[in-house]
Amino acid sequence: MLQRCVLRTYHVLALVLCVSAREDFDWTKNEKTSFYYSTFPTGFSWGAGSSAYQTEGAWNIDGKGMSIWDAFTRKKGKIFLNDTGDTSCDGYNKFKEDITLMKDMKLNHYRFSISWPRILPSGLKSEHINEKGIKYYEDLINMLLDNKITPIVILYHWDLPQLLQEKYGGWQNVTMVNYFNDFANLCFERFGHKVKYWMTFNNPWSIAVEGYETGEHAPGMKLKGTGAYKAAHHIIKAHAKVWHTYDMQWRSKQKGMVGISLTADWGEPVDITNQRDIEAAERYIQFYLGWFATPIFNGDYPQVMKDYIGRKSGQQGLGASRLPVFSPQEKSYIKGTCDFLGLGHFTTRYITPKNYPSGLGDSYFTDRDLAELVDPKWPDPGSEWLYSVPWGFRRMLNFVKTQYGNPMVYVTENGVSEKMVCTDLCDDWRMQYFKDYINEMLKAVKDGVNVKGYTAWSLLDNFEWDEGFSERFGLYYVDFSNKNKPRYPKASVQFYKRIISSNGFPNQREVESWKRKAVETCASSNQLLAADPLIGHMEMVSEIVIPTVSTLCILLSAVFLMFLLRGRS
Repeated sequence: MLQRCVLRTYHVLALVLCVSAREDFDWTKNEKTSFYYSTFPTGFSWGAGSSAYQTEGAWNIDGKGMSIWDAFTRKKGKIFLNDTGDTSCDGYNKFKEDITLMKDMKLNHYRFSISWPRILPSGLKSEHINEKGIKYYEDLINMLLDNKITPIVILYHWDLPQLLQEKYGGWQNVTMVNYFNDFANLCFERFGHKVKYWMTFNNPWSIAVEGYETGEHAPGMKLKGTGAYKAAHHIIKAHAKVWHTYDMQWRSKQKGMVGISLTADWGEPVDITNQRDIEAAERYIQFYLGWFATPIFNGDYPQVMKDYIGRKSGQQGLGASRLPVFSPQEKSYIKGTCDFLGLGHFTTRYITPKNYPSGLGDSYFTDRDLAELVDPKWPDPGSEWLYSVPWGFRRMLNFVKTQYGNPMVYVTENGVSEKMVCTDLCDDWRMQYFKDYINEMLKAVKDGVNVKGYTAWSLLDNFEWDEGFSERFGLYYVDFSNKNKPRYPKASVQFYKRIISSNGFPNQREVESWKRKAVETCASSNQLLAADPLIGHMEMVSEIVIPTVSTLCILLSAVFLMFLLRGRS
C-alpha cells in the first residue's frame, strides 16, 4: 500500500474553498456527473492487494535476510508507537487461510509482492539463493491458481535488502540496477511459467521522496534536493533493464507482461479559468506521475521538470541541474518499456502557484513552485493525507489516456483507511468510498480509458509504514493483539463482493440494497470480535485482569448495533 504521509502541515494548506460546479479540463471533457448505473466490460478483473513487508511477518524465519524496513523500524521514534512488521498479519504462515477469504469474495486476481531479501538474503544472486523463500512463493502462487485467482506480482514494494543499503547506499548507487535485474531474472526463472503479470516497482515516488528526500521511510536518508532525483533515476533505469531482460529472455516462452505500478494524486486547478492555476496543476501531476511515466512512455523526463529544476539549480549557483540526465542511448532504451500501467490512486488536491525563492534551500517540494490545498468539506476518515474526492479518479484516468496513448491500465491500489480507538466492522465510509471511486472508474471506461482491472487496497489491515498499526485499510480486520492474528470481515467485504458479482452497478434499487445488507451482516462479526480478544489474551498470559479498552469498545459497538437492528425489525 501506499501509505504516504509526506504531505505534512507545511505542504498542505486547508482552506475553506467556495468551489462552484465547473467544467473539467478541455482535454478530458469530463463533468462532475451523477451516479452512473451500468456494468464493466466482460472479463474485467477484480482483486485485492497486499505487500510482503506489510503482511508476511516472519522477518527472520527460514533464512530470510534483513530488509531496510527491518532495520528502520528498530530505530526508536521512526514508527508510531515503535511498531514493527516483525509479525504483522503473519501472512507467511496464514496464506492458505487468506486465499480462502479471497475465494469467498470471488476475487479474480491477487496483487502481492515478493520480498527480495526472503529469496536473496544478501541481495546478491551470486551469494545465496534461499530455497525456503522460493518455496513459500511457489506454494502461494500454486494455491492461487488452484483457486482460479490470477497472481499479479510486484517485484519491489520497498523492502530492499539491508546489506545492499549498507554496502552501496541503496538506490543512490547505480549498481542497484544490475542487482535488481539479477533478482528479477531469478523470479522470472522460478515463477514465470505460472505468473503472467509482473510489475517492477510499486509507487517509486514514495521510494524516492520519502526514502531519500524527507527520510520518513526506510532507509531514512534526508538528501534534500538531490536524493529523490538520483534514486528515481536509478529506479527508472532498473525498470527498463528488467523489462528488456524479460523481453529478450522470457517473453516468447512465458507469454507474460511486465509493467510498473505508479501512484499519484490528482491535481485540480483552484480556478479552472486561471491559466497559472491550470499550469500549476499540470506541473503537480508531471512532478508526481509524469516523473516516472513520461520517461517510460516517451523516453525522457517531463519538460516542465527539466525547466524548473534546471532554472532553480542555476539560481543556486550549481554548474548542472540537480535532475540527472538520460543519454540519447538511455532514452531510446527506456522508451516503451511498459506492457501495461499499474495505477494507484487515493485522493485529490487543489493546486495553485506559489513561488519558492531559491534561497530557501533546494528540495523536491520547493522545485515545483506550487501550493496544495484541500477542501475541509471533503470526508477524511483515516489517514491525514487521504480525503475522499471521487471525481479526481476519473480525471486521473483520462489524463493517462491522453498523455500516454491510452495504455492498458490495471488499478493496483485504491482504498481508504480508518483511524479510531474503537473498532467498528460496519465501515460505512469505506463502502461509500468504494462505491463512489469505482463508479468514477466506470465512467472513465465509458470515456474510452483502457482499464482492465481494479485492486482494492487492501485485503487485510496491515503494517502501514511510519504509521505502524494505527491506520487500517483492510477489507478484513486483523486483531494484532492476538498471537493468532485472526481475521474478521468488515461490512465492506460483502459490499465489494456484490460489486464483483454484478460486475459493476446494474440498477439503483439493487445497489441501494447492498449497503443495507452488508451492515446487517456485520453484527455477528462484531460479536465474535468482541469475544475473541479475551480468548486471545488468555492464551498469551496466565491470567486476565480487565478487558482492554479496545475490547470494551467492541462490546459496546456490538450491543449498540444489535439494539439498532432489533429496532428495525
